[in-house]
Amino acid sequence: MFIKVNDQPRAPRYLRGSAVVNRRRCGKPTCRCATGAALHETTVLSYSEAGRTKFLPLRPEQVAAGRAAVGRYRAAQAALEEKANAALAGLVEVSRPKSRPA
Repeated sequence: MFIKVNDQPRAPRYLRGSAVVNRRRCGKPTCRCATGAALHETTVLSYSEAGRTKFLPLRPEQVAAGRAAVGRYRAAQAALEEKANAALAGLVEVSRPKSRPA
């Protein structure tokens, strides 16, 4: 998940998706997860691409940066939506026909 800038790994500023924990069985009959008592956990970035949900596994050292980048993306998206709604409301107000005095 880290990108390289000047040959130095850096976390991305924004990430679209959600950081979630997958719990699953590995399929080995003698594993501790076979009884369902303790499943294997992996933190992944869940995102949609071309209408399909994809999962990108995150290494333990990437989880905090990934969650922070997802939070920044959601905050920026909310701010953009707010600005777009305000601009649309202003356009609607200007576009309304003015009533004529009687």
